[in-house]
Amino acid sequence: MSDLIEIVDSLENRISKLLHKYDLLNQQNVDLKNKIKDLEANSDLQVDQLKQWEEKFSALKNANAMLGSDKYKRETKLKINALIKEIDVCIAQLSE
Repeated sequence: MSDLIEIVDSLENRISKLLHKYDLLNQQNVDLKNKIKDLEANSDLQVDQLKQWEEKFSALKNANAMLGSDKYKRETKLKINALIKEIDVCIAQLSE
């Protein structure tokens, strides 16, 4: 009979350890999911900041070209031509 009691005690002990380990892993899983959400939010913020910096850089290149720099003149001319074409299209639509 004592062997049976020892086996039951051993099983209870193992089950208790497994439940404790399950709780720890479950909590770790929740923590990691929260960390993933935070990192995704941070990533989205950084993507937005990168877009803003790219727009500022583009504006600075255009301003620099307009001030006489030869480095970005071609890009600026192409952009101005594209804007003129868009304006022409708008004028044509308004005149119809």
